[in-house]
Amino acid sequence: MHDAPAAPTATRGFFQRQRWLLLRRTSQFALLGLFLLGPWLGIWWVKGNLAASRWFDLIPLQDPYIALQSLFATGHMTQTALLGSALVVVFYGLIGGRVYCSWVCPVNVITDAAHWCRERLHLPPGWRPQRGLRGWLLGMSLVVSLLSGGIAWELVNPVTMVQRALVFGMGLAWTIVAAVFFFDLLVSRRGWCGHLCPVGAFYGLLGRRALIRVAAHDREACSDCGDCFKVCPEPQVITPALRGTGSATRLVVDSDCTNCGRCIDVCADDVFKFTLRPTYDGDRAPTSSEHS
Repeated sequence: MHDAPAAPTATRGFFQRQRWLLLRRTSQFALLGLFLLGPWLGIWWVKGNLAASRWFDLIPLQDPYIALQSLFATGHMTQTALLGSALVVVFYGLIGGRVYCSWVCPVNVITDAAHWCRERLHLPPGWRPQRGLRGWLLGMSLVVSLLSGGIAWELVNPVTMVQRALVFGMGLAWTIVAAVFFFDLLVSRRGWCGHLCPVGAFYGLLGRRALIRVAAHDREACSDCGDCFKVCPEPQVITPALRGTGSATRLVVDSDCTNCGRCIDVCADDVFKFTLRPTYDGDRAPTSSEHS
C-alpha cells in the first residue's frame, strides 16, 4: 500500500463512476418489463414470473430453489421443472450465483433505495443479525415445505411479490414489499439481502465456484480511502483480496459477493476489475508496464 492520496473522483466522468450500477438497473428493469409486457400490453414473449417462466413458448426456466421446495413438498419434479432448473443452475453456477441478487432480482432496487435513504438520514446501522441466519431460513423453508406439502417461501417471497404488486395493484404484495423497504431503512442496514433472504443464501451456494469474479488486481495502488467498503452490499468479502489476508489471491472468492461492480465504479485508484477465475494470473504485483 502507498500513502499517496486518491485521485479526485470528480476527474472521472459520471458514466465511468456509475457504469456498472447503470447496467444493473437496465438489466433489472428490462427483465421486469419483459414479464409485464403480457399482463399490461398483451405481448406474451415471457409467461410466468421469476419463480417459473416460459420464454417465447419454447424455453422453460425454473428457479431451482422453488423447484427444490416443490420436490420436498410433493416428492416429485416434472420434466419441465427439471429442465428449467438445470438451465438456471448451469447459468448461475458459471457466472456467479449472487449475480441473480444484483442483476436480476427486483428487490435489490428496493433495498438499494432503502440504503440510499438511510445514508441521507444518517441512521445508525441498527440490528445486525447473525450472518448464518439466512442459511437457517433456507433450511427451514425446505422443512416447512416437506411438512406442509406446499411451497413455503413462495407464500411471502418478495421477489415475485414485486411483479404481483405491479400487475394487481394494492394488496398483500405491496405490504410485503414495503416491509422489506422499512426493515432495511429502520431496523437493519442492508439487513434483508445480507442477513435474511434465503433466496440469496441459495444462490450464494450455487455460485461458489463461479467463473466470473471481481479481482483487486492492482491492490498496491489502494490509497485506503474506504469507498469500496462504503458501497459494497457485502463489504466483508473485499478484505481478503484487497489486504492479502487469509490467502494470496487477489480474487474476491467469497460466495457472498454479488458481482455488482460498485467497487469498480467508485475506486478512483482503479484497483478492481472483473476477470475470469480460471485464466486469472494476477496473484502477483502488477509490473510497471501494467501500471502505465
